[in-house]
This record gives sequence, structure tokens and C-alpha cells, in this order.
Amino acid sequence: MNVTPVTPPRPIDVVAVFPQLAPLARTATRLHPRPGAPTWHDSSIGGPLLWPAEEPWPHCEEPHVVDGINPARSPADLRLERRIFAASHGREMTPEERETLARIRPPQTYPVKVAVQPYEGPIAMLPVAQLYVRDVPDLSPPEGKDLLQVLWCPFDHPIMPRTLLFWRSAAAVTDVLDTPPEPPAVQFDGYLPDPCVLEPEQITEYPDHLELSEELRKQIEQWSVPQAAEEDLTPDTYYDLVLSNAPGWKVGGWAGWSSTDPSPQHCSECGTGMEILMTVATFEEGDDDANSWSPHPHPGAGPYPGHRGYNATGVQIGSGYRQHLFVCPAEPEHPHIELMT
Repeated sequence: MNVTPVTPPRPIDVVAVFPQLAPLARTATRLHPRPGAPTWHDSSIGGPLLWPAEEPWPHCEEPHVVDGINPARSPADLRLERRIFAASHGREMTPEERETLARIRPPQTYPVKVAVQPYEGPIAMLPVAQLYVRDVPDLSPPEGKDLLQVLWCPFDHPIMPRTLLFWRSAAAVTDVLDTPPEPPAVQFDGYLPDPCVLEPEQITEYPDHLELSEELRKQIEQWSVPQAAEEDLTPDTYYDLVLSNAPGWKVGGWAGWSSTDPSPQHCSECGTGMEILMTVATFEEGDDDANSWSPHPHPGAGPYPGHRGYNATGVQIGSGYRQHLFVCPAEPEHPHIELMT
């Protein structure tokens, strides 16, 4: 039975308490990725792209170096390793499975020698997301385009993967590239997305407290004291974790800030203030103990795998952060900006 994830209503209507937030409301589309077998014609994370056969597949031309502490592995080996772990869940591994895992990840000897491992030549980029406007209402494509494709290089540049965005008309793609090239190696396991289908859901979000005026921040923190105590949170985190913006993969809405403070971003081509296009997330759940953002299925639809720490995509940004992609609202095809928060 299909499960439709639904974000629970916020426990408090924050705009009723702070009307100043009303003009700052934005819609966001939570993507709710789930393991699946998407096709070219589906919105997906890590799935195949509707890529024109006559169009060259993008490659990263920048230098790629990996140290000997974290050896890079091929996409084929990483997928095989994931299949073995999935197949052996709840039982003992076979000798053949153990032998295969030992080949993929040979035991390290200590002390570990730090060796530079360069990769010569261009590296084929990996599909990260394919989003059709029909499925994701918060996409704002250029005129005549109805499909966004996101790819990245599975190496740090310098602290996260370098991304490329492609806007296109799906109807214009008549001959599809069925076997795109793959990179010889992936620097970190979390840079190889697992194929996921999506269950998009539109919600309303408000800015992170760091993007509010100092006066409003203080008012919200003072008001949050009793609410935070009930949820075993601190007053300075209650609003961000429970009321402002959703965790997980999403399009539009507001950025969440944790590892860095917000700063104005402007288009390098025209100077227009950039707006968030998409959030690539390590986790689908937030840090509030109540798991208040965990989606619920419709009654009788069965369990939805949206518990804390759930990571259907296999993606990990840094030590568990998010990668925000910002675009120019005046011209989405101008160069975009990546930020890790």
C-alpha cells in the first residue's frame, strides 16, 4: 500500500503569537525520499536522469586528491557493499559475503600512512536529483523549462561536492542516454546517493532565528521558556527546532543555520540577492526529542520510515550537515552558490 507522508501541524501557531512573522512565511516542498526504483520519467534522488543522448555528460575538470586515511572506492563496490549489508540484515553473513567486504575495505594497519592518491583527468559527475515541476510546486524554472537536474562531483571541493544544475524541457528529450559514465571512485561513501522515489509535500516555513531582527529574536526566546521546558529543549533552540523550518531534503522555504551564520548572497552575474533553491540533507529528522517533524501517514496506511537518523538516500554532508543551493531569482540559470550549514 502506498504511504503518503504528512508533516504534523506545528504544536503552536507561531504567527498568532508573533504576527511579525506573517510576511516572512514561505512555502517549501519536503521531498520525503524513500528507497525505490525511479525511472527517467520520475522525480527522484539518485535515480536515472532524462539526459539527451546527444548532450555530453558533465565531467569535473578540477583536481581530485584523496589521502590514504580515507581511500576512495568505486561506485560499483559501494553499491555491492550496501546490497550485502541489506541482504544479510538479521542473519549471519556468508563466508563469500565476508570475503567480498574484506576486498572492498581491506583491514587498515596502524599507524596509518598518509599517502596522496591523485586522480588524473576529468571525473564523471553523479546524478543527485531529478525534479519535475509537476511534482515539486516550489520549483521556479526558467520560462519553457519543467525539469531540474542536479549532479555533483563525488569529491570535496573543498569541503563538499561541487554541484551542477541543469534546467530543461522534458518534452524536448526524445533520445535518452541510457548508460551514462560513472566516476572511477567516490571520495566518501555518503557522496553516492541511493536511488529514491519521492513523496513531495508542501508546507509553510519561517526564517531561522539568526535571520530575524535582534528585537524579535529576544521576544521569541523569552516566550519560548515554558514551551522549551516541556520539550526538554533550551529557549534559544525551541523556535528553530520546532517552529521555523523543516529538516531533510526540500525545495524552497528557508535555510537552516547551524555551522555558520547567514550572510547575504548575491548573483555573480547581475547582483540580485540569491534565494534558496534546494537543501541536500544528511538526515530527514530534526534534533528535537519529540521528533515533531516526523511525517505521519494517512490513517491506515502503515508505518512510514521517517524516524530520527533515517537516511534513505545514503547521503552524508560533512559530519551530518546540509548543503544549501542558492540561485538567482531573476535568472535561475545564472551561476548558483553552495553553502554547507
